[in-house]
Amino acid sequence: MIKIQEPRRPWEIVYIDWEAGLPPEGDRSYNACLVIFDRSSKTPIFLPCHKDDTAMDKALLIWNRVISWTGTFTNIISDRDPKFTSAL
Repeated sequence: MIKIQEPRRPWEIVYIDWEAGLPPEGDRSYNACLVIFDRSSKTPIFLPCHKDDTAMDKALLIWNRVISWTGTFTNIISDRDPKFTSAL
């Protein structure tokens, strides 16, 4: 197991996970949620999305809705779900 360093600033190290199979919600019928959790501040961000979104769709969602106000991440920790690794 790799030891993960302690972050020096908020939003430097984040955990990303994906929850699918939720009941459709809202006018766009979101049925999944992308969860981004900051290791430093323990702040979660929940982004509604669709279970059939591609890795590129999720990357654009993160870029447009998170990185635009947090800055870029140094480390991203995930469970290596194919939805994250397939096209990136």
